[in-house]
Amino acid sequence: MGYEPSEHHPAFEEYSETIFGLAEDGIDVIQARIAERLDVSRPAVSEMIKRMQESELVQIYDNGIIDLTVDGRVLATTVVRRHRIAECFLTEILGLSWTDSHHEAGRWEHVISPVVEAALLRVLNNPQTCPHGNPIPGAGYTAPEGTRPLVEVQPNGGFTVERIPEELEFQQGQLEFLERSRIVPGQSGTVLSIAPDGTLTVSMGESAVGIGAFTAARILVTAN
Repeated sequence: MGYEPSEHHPAFEEYSETIFGLAEDGIDVIQARIAERLDVSRPAVSEMIKRMQESELVQIYDNGIIDLTVDGRVLATTVVRRHRIAECFLTEILGLSWTDSHHEAGRWEHVISPVVEAALLRVLNNPQTCPHGNPIPGAGYTAPEGTRPLVEVQPNGGFTVERIPEELEFQQGQLEFLERSRIVPGQSGTVLSIAPDGTLTVSMGESAVGIGAFTAARILVTAN
């Protein structure tokens, strides 16, 4: 431990970050899920996981579940922390959209040094979450009591958006839709109705927005 991500191949950083993110979203970390999230072939994932296992960054259980070792978690949390700090800077200071900041932060996370990381945190006044509400590792974030999926809020129930899990960042067009609809952390709304297929219609200020069942089951809110 004690190394910097730059000491590793960038692909190790990318895979460690992906394993961390899948686990954070409550998804079983198997090779097929890694392939889906990174949009690469399963043979490519198999080869990379083998290399990471040889480098003692991951361990694989008999049921196929992949877990980070202690060193792997140090690497992953460093990369995730810098990605989310970069997203804060790119949105709050430079005014980029959620989508643009997410893509740009994917580049920044590999080159931010400890000195720059500390400077960014100082400028940003030590944020605890990224713009989507996901915790910045090491920042001491604690989820508000009563945090639950949006889908659990009943019609006429009020809510405040707390977190857009990373899983939704990888759904085509989701970040643009959520930002445009003002379904962002800190914004309050009301569930108007729930359709038989699970689609929620919510009121966000003066706008009524339809949210599909998949998305509504993943957005985390607190009830008002």
